Amino acid sequence: MKFYDPDGTEFGIPTYPRKLAPDGLASRRQLRARGLRPNGQDVAAQILWYGRRPPGERERPIRVAYLYRIDLAAPVRPMTPGRWRAVAAMMRARRTCPDCQVTYDYVIPTSLGCCPGCAGYPVALAA
Repeated sequence: MKFYDPDGTEFGIPTYPRKLAPDGLASRRQLRARGLRPNGQDVAAQILWYGRRPPGERERPIRVAYLYRIDLAAPVRPMTPGRWRAVAAMMRARRTCPDCQVTYDYVIPTSLGCCPGCAGYPVALAA
């Protein structure tokens, strides 16, 4: 079976194909869905599978998902008022045009580097 190495002799750490990982292990997304975080623990195992072949390529890339032990995971840290202020300041900076210093209700496109009005694009006005 491809990518099945529970001892870690071939890949260095225990490796499983998709949907065959043992119970008690979860990826970061799965931990987050349970309200947990890895808590600084090392990777316990990995899942390998073939991804979709990009257009024009001959080989399919090998994808990886690292797994962590659920029993060693800790709860996600709650957002403190200081963190909320920091996130609000970061988002305000992303919504402020560096040229005209106007704060918009949307995030300034990074492709333009400034608001569409300063970049020379006509701005559609909401009716």
